[in-house]
Amino acid sequence: MKLVFATNNKHKLQEVRDIVGDGVEVLSLNDIGCFDDIPETADTLQGNALIKARHIYEKYGFDCFADDTGLEVEALDGAPGVYSARYAGEECDSEANMQKLLENLTGKSNRNAQFRTVIALIVKGDEKLFNGIVKGTITTRKMGDSGFGYDPVFVPEGYSESFAQMSGEMKNSISHRFRATRQLSDYLKENYD
Repeated sequence: MKLVFATNNKHKLQEVRDIVGDGVEVLSLNDIGCFDDIPETADTLQGNALIKARHIYEKYGFDCFADDTGLEVEALDGAPGVYSARYAGEECDSEANMQKLLENLTGKSNRNAQFRTVIALIVKGDEKLFNGIVKGTITTRKMGDSGFGYDPVFVPEGYSESFAQMSGEMKNSISHRFRATRQLSDYLKENYD
């Protein structure tokens, strides 16, 4: 089975390919010649994932899936949430986003947070949603230098290391994206093998 993953993010692509395994060929947007700037205009993770998946399915005709991920922090009423990638502004990077997050949590004792990934799958016009959540806490400073995004400031529940201090294999075995992708993978095996 061939599925297009609506991303060109090499980290995410490799993570998903590792989780899904050999039964499904996962193509990137680049692989199908899609260089469209797909606007993520929804105010929910589900909405953004569906926008991207529908765009690929309707314009290119491929069975596909898309994800959206957000870091949801209790003390900030769920922020940055759907705005995680552009929390410090449209032109900002992970470093600026982390700085803003740490500044906004200064003096707050509740540092509970969760990463949530929503995957929208479209196969032959049928739409399905999968949710993956990993709970944890936000550190007071960056720890580690692997991973990407908010990984250096997020410690998953039951661990003392941040995502950025873990090996890729360890992070992939417990992450929000792993959990959502595992549900996707199980669904594909049950329905399309």
